[in-house]
Amino acid sequence: MRALLIVNPKATTTSARSRDVIAGALRSEVELDMGYTRRRGHAGYLAHEAATSGVELVVALGGDGTVNEVVNGLMRVPVEKRSALAVVPGGSTNVFVRALGLPREWSEATGVLLQALRDGRSRTIGLGLADDRYFTFCAGLGLDAAVVRRVEQARKRGRRSTPALYLRSTLGEYVLERHPAKLALERPGAEPDLGISSVIVQNTAPWTFIGGKPVHPNPDASFDLGLDVMALRGLALPSTMRTIAQLLSADGEPDGRQVLRHHDLAEFTVTSPTPQAFQVDGDYLGEREKVRFAAVPHALRVVC
Repeated sequence: MRALLIVNPKATTTSARSRDVIAGALRSEVELDMGYTRRRGHAGYLAHEAATSGVELVVALGGDGTVNEVVNGLMRVPVEKRSALAVVPGGSTNVFVRALGLPREWSEATGVLLQALRDGRSRTIGLGLADDRYFTFCAGLGLDAAVVRRVEQARKRGRRSTPALYLRSTLGEYVLERHPAKLALERPGAEPDLGISSVIVQNTAPWTFIGGKPVHPNPDASFDLGLDVMALRGLALPSTMRTIAQLLSADGEPDGRQVLRHHDLAEFTVTSPTPQAFQVDGDYLGEREKVRFAAVPHALRVVC
């Protein structure tokens, strides 16, 4: 089997030595080439080129942003030529890897991948699509995405991506910025949901992790179903604190007058009269006034 290992050399939890170990291990099972990302979007280009040249497996070594780029590169290739995907975690959170049930440590995940290759084991997953951008586990508009923007700005100033940074960024965004209820969620054949402040879209559960703790706005979200949505109609302090406590609880079933949830949606659109922060798979993508979301079933084969 021909394979390409796409490496993000800036991945936070791997080193040159660990990358050599991973490559050496993979070469025991596949005919391996390596590609190193040099800029944002480069992983997608490398994945697309590999798939169009007949490479059967693309392995992403990096965080969720690298995985998202690789997925988008693969999805530009017709399904009959599309390479399978495998992932070795190299980021700080690695939500996609953990949602697949894989270990969060690169060494253990590599061992699982090697065994999957020996056994011929894989699964086919669905993806989410936000306009023209595919996502593996989540997308968001409003407060959720604005927090991602704050975290990215802090990382550009040299801060490490940690659970504490996300918590501080969430608190800062909530206290210092206003997020009025202006968003609308429109579903085919249904009355629109109006007066929304923030929207979280999930393609699987959990939505994210705080260290080792999963966070569950929509615990029934699945790679095998459509998209799940949790939206907040307002951000008043008492109700918001109650929702946060529910998100962090063991069962993760947020409810209440300000909470709006939809399960297993095939498509919907979120609109706003003013530009809103927008993110997919934890990467901030600027501001949007309208985003169309769709579920893409049976989109990608993953070796895991």
